[in-house]
Amino acid sequence: MRLSSEQLAGHLKRELQPLYTVFGTEPLLALEASDRIRAKARAEAYTEREVLTADSGFKWNQLAMAGSSQSLFASRKLLELRIPTGKPGKEGGEALQNYCQSLPPDTVTLIYVPDLDWRGQKAAWFEALERAGVAVEAKPVLRRALPQWIAGRLGLQQQEADTETLDFIADRVEGNLLAAYQEVQKLALLFPQGTITFDQVREAVLDVARYDAFNLGEIMLEGDPQRVARVLDGLQGEGTAAPLVLWSLSEEIRAIGKIITGVNGGKPASMMMREARIWGPSHQNAMQNNLRRFTLGQVTEALRHAAVIDRMVKGLVRGDVWDELLQLALRFARNNPGTVKAQAPRRTSTAAFAAHPALF
Repeated sequence: MRLSSEQLAGHLKRELQPLYTVFGTEPLLALEASDRIRAKARAEAYTEREVLTADSGFKWNQLAMAGSSQSLFASRKLLELRIPTGKPGKEGGEALQNYCQSLPPDTVTLIYVPDLDWRGQKAAWFEALERAGVAVEAKPVLRRALPQWIAGRLGLQQQEADTETLDFIADRVEGNLLAAYQEVQKLALLFPQGTITFDQVREAVLDVARYDAFNLGEIMLEGDPQRVARVLDGLQGEGTAAPLVLWSLSEEIRAIGKIITGVNGGKPASMMMREARIWGPSHQNAMQNNLRRFTLGQVTEALRHAAVIDRMVKGLVRGDVWDELLQLALRFARNNPGTVKAQAPRRTSTAAFAAHPALF
């Protein structure tokens, strides 16, 4: 059985299974999920705790030995196994499968795998863990879901905020959930229970957002020019290499062109997205919802623009590389995409965009 980290609390109110596997790319949610399982185990009198770490010198027979050993002082035990690399190898995979076939009595086993790609989730050892117990996935909180997540965390400390304030906090903590958690906790220390105003939050919440250049394609498809400008500003401020940003945008643009060509030729959009390596339901949905906005002519002009930016990065053409990267992204980020005129005034800051959206 598989649950999200948000579903785990409700599950633990009903029951405690003998095996849990916590995995995912969001460390905060994985840590909280593990803590919830430990707390439930303690409440159910699993008082002994043993922790194993499958590092380079780990002997996998220790897992079976730990499961079969009984304490003189406690009848129930919580056994934790941490796999830091996420890859147990052949020996480890076989040991995990054997362990799942005969789970030890009076023992709750908690296995933590930091990050597991889709290939890892198809591995025989992981499928055995999922069949024998509960797999808890700690997924990243996407930007569109972040205000609701923040509202839920504020609610736990008897505080609330309006939509504008929640969006402001989300903009400042996007991509950095641990920092978001800390900023929300800070609000509980600074202000009493009840409604928190925008002015209070503006002065208190730090700008700790972190952005990933590899997510630019999906962000571009959301059709929110202000967010695109903010993310590019953030990447520039973090020192992200301009060639990496150009590559990410160009790959998405090529994928759009490939999908449009295939769909125009009568092929299913889902098949074309797989061929174009558009993975993940959120990215695929964004692409599906926006395909009608784009044309092959727009893709062609955008790739020509990308070629000019590439020469600019190499010093063969004069210009502001980050300004041009913004213009390239805005070809697809705007709700009514069109050709960006070369002589149009340019701005790179979010504030400038908000003040003069028509210039973009």
